[in-house]
Amino acid sequence: MQTAPGTPRNRLAGETSPYLQQHAQNPVDWYPWGPEALERARAEHKPILLSIGYSACHWCHVMAHESFEDPAVAALMNAEFINIKVDREERPDIDRIYQLALQVLTQQTGGWPLTMFLAPDDRVPFFGGTYFPPVRRAWGPAFREVLERVGVFFREQQVMLHEQSGRLMQVFESLAPTQLLGAIVLDRAPLARARADLEAKFDAEFGGFTAAPKFPNVTFIERLLRHWSASALTESPDLKALYMATLTLTRMAEGGLYDHVGGGFARYSVDRHFMIPHFEKMLYDNGPLLAVYAEAAIATGDPLFRATANGIADWVLTEMQSPAGGFYSSIDADSEGEEGKFYVWERSAVEKLVTADEYAALAPRFGLDREPNFEKRFWHLHSYVATEEVARAAGVTVPVIEARIASGLAKLKRARAARVPPGRDEKILCSWNALMIRGLAIAGRSLRREDLSQAASRAVDFLRAELWRDGRLYATHRDGRTHVPAFIDDYIFLADAVLELLVTRWRSADLEFVIQLVEAALLHFEDTRFGGFWFTANDGEPLIHRPKIFADESMPAANGVAARLLGRLGYLLGEPRYLAAAERTLRAGWALIERYPTAHASLLDALEEMAMPVETVIIRGPAGTIEVWRQELARLYAPRRKVFAIPDSATDLPPALAAKVAGSKAIAYVCRGPTCAPPLESFTTLVSTLGDGVGHLTAAGAQRA
Repeated sequence: MQTAPGTPRNRLAGETSPYLQQHAQNPVDWYPWGPEALERARAEHKPILLSIGYSACHWCHVMAHESFEDPAVAALMNAEFINIKVDREERPDIDRIYQLALQVLTQQTGGWPLTMFLAPDDRVPFFGGTYFPPVRRAWGPAFREVLERVGVFFREQQVMLHEQSGRLMQVFESLAPTQLLGAIVLDRAPLARARADLEAKFDAEFGGFTAAPKFPNVTFIERLLRHWSASALTESPDLKALYMATLTLTRMAEGGLYDHVGGGFARYSVDRHFMIPHFEKMLYDNGPLLAVYAEAAIATGDPLFRATANGIADWVLTEMQSPAGGFYSSIDADSEGEEGKFYVWERSAVEKLVTADEYAALAPRFGLDREPNFEKRFWHLHSYVATEEVARAAGVTVPVIEARIASGLAKLKRARAARVPPGRDEKILCSWNALMIRGLAIAGRSLRREDLSQAASRAVDFLRAELWRDGRLYATHRDGRTHVPAFIDDYIFLADAVLELLVTRWRSADLEFVIQLVEAALLHFEDTRFGGFWFTANDGEPLIHRPKIFADESMPAANGVAARLLGRLGYLLGEPRYLAAAERTLRAGWALIERYPTAHASLLDALEEMAMPVETVIIRGPAGTIEVWRQELARLYAPRRKVFAIPDSATDLPPALAAKVAGSKAIAYVCRGPTCAPPLESFTTLVSTLGDGVGHLTAAGAQRA
C-alpha cells in the first residue's frame, strides 16, 4: 500500500513498524497499542476497534485502500470507536490472543487483517472477523455495516456482551495446564504415530502434506529426515520416510514456490502443485528452509538441494542483510499495487532478453512453451521438464543445457532489477533473525561457505549489541530504535541459533551468551509448577490471557526448541538443571503430543533426543588441525550429534569443557548423554567409534526403493 503525500494525520507516524507507518496518513484516528489509547477508551467508554496486520500482507493493503482511506468510513470509525493498529510481527503476543479469541467467537480460522472489537474496560473481544469488503458480498457484510451494527450492539446489549465475555474468558482459563508432572510417563510411541500420520497426509504426486494452500512444513520434513536417519544403518532403513522428505523438497525447489530468478522461497503455494505462490517472502520461512536444504544436501548428495540452499543464502545476503549485520523481515507480495507483478513474465519479453539457445532451454524447463499459468496471460517460472530431458531433446549434454539456463536466468534477473520492486519491511526481529542465523550456521558448514558463517556471526554481534540490554532481550529494532520486551521465541531461538553457530566455529563469548539467554528464559518464562514456557515474561505487560504454546505453527514452537536446546546444553555443560527443565517441558506438553503428535514435531525431536541422548563430540587441539577434523565430520548427516571444535587457545570455558583438555595435537572426546569415553587421538578411530553418520545416499536411490 502506498501512502499519499502530505502531513501525517494520526499517531502512527512516529512508530518503527513500516506497517503502522503505512497507515499514518489514513483519515482514521489510529493509535498504536499503548496506555494512551486504552485509557481513552476507558474514560470515554468507547469500544476499541483493533486492527492487526503486517507489511507484506496483501489483503491488509486491500482493506486499507478500500476502507481506511475512505473518509466516510474513517469518520464512522472515529465517531464510534477508539481505533488501534498493531503490527503482528512486533506484537505477536497481542495477535496470538485475539486470533484465538476470533476462533472461539466465530468457530472459524483466523488470519490477517484481523479485525476485533474489544470492550473498553477489560479489552475482552465481543465480535470480530478478518477482511471485510467495502460493499456487501455473498460471503459477508460490508465493513460499514459491521461498524454500525457493532456500535448499536455495544450501546444496547451490555448484559449480553458481559455474558459472552465471561464465556470467552472461561475458555481461556480452561487452556491453563492442570496435569501434575509426576503423573506422566514419557515413551517413544508418539514418534511412530507421527511417522504414520505423515505418510497418511503425504501427497505422493506433488509432495507436501496438504491440498491447497500448501505450505513448506519444514518441521514435517525434518522429522522424516530424522526418522530415516535413526533407521538408516539398521536392517530395515525407512526409505519411505526419506522419499517423502526428498520428494517434497524437490517439488518445492522445482516449483514456483521457489524464485528461480532471484532465489528464496515465497510464503506458500495457492495450489496443490507448488506452482503459484502467495508472493511475499518471509525471513522466518527462509531460515528453516535454508537449514533443511543444506542438511538434505549432506544427507543425499543431491545437487538440486545444494543449489537451492545456495540460492536461498545468496538471496538473503544480497537482499535481506542490513549494513549493520541484522536481517530485514520480509518482502511484500505486491508491487505497483498488484500481487506478483515483480515476478511474472510475458513470453515475448523473455524471448527478447535471451539468446535463441537460452530460450530453447528455458521454455521447456519453465513452461514458457505452455499456456500461461498466472492470471491467464503471464508466466511464473515453474519447472516442468527435467534438464536431462531438455538436453536429450536439444541433442546436447546436460552441462551445456544447465549453462544456458543459468545464463538465461541471469539475464532475466538483470532485467527484473529494473522493475519497481516490492516493498521491504526493514524492521529487524530477534526471533526471525535467530532462525536465519541457525540456517546460515548449518549451511555455512554443510556447503563449506565461510561467507555464510561470517554473516551469521555478524548478525549475532548485531543482536547482542542492539537488542541485549542489562540481561534482558528486546524483540524489535529499526532505525536505531530498539523496543518491545522480548518473548520466549526470541530467547530460545537465539540461544539455539548461537549454539548451532558454535558447531560451525567456536567463540567462547558466544557460549556465555547462550547461557545468559537460557538463564533469563528460565527465570522469566518457565512455569515451574506445570512445566514448559509461557510466551510472555513474568514481568511483561498484563494482557487478558498468558498463552503457553506447544504446537508448531508458521515457526517451530519455542517449547519444542527449548526442550531440545536444554537437553543438548545440559549434556554439553554437565548441567542437571537444564536436563530437568527439558523433561518438565516435555511432560507439560505430553497430553498434546500424544493426541496430535505431528502438530508437535519440534517436541518430538526433543523426545527423541531424550530417549536416545544426543552424541556430543568435543575436539581439542591446534586450531588448524581440529578444523580439518570438524570439516570432515560435517560431511555426515547426523542430526543427533553435535561436534564442537574448541581450539587450545580458547579460554573462559565452563568446567565440563575445561576438563576436556587440549594436547599438542588434535584429540576428541565422545560423550553419549552424560557418559564420556576415553579421549581419541586418531581421526580414523574417531570415525569408527561414531559409526552412525549418514552421508550421500542419493534421493534418487531412495525413490527407486
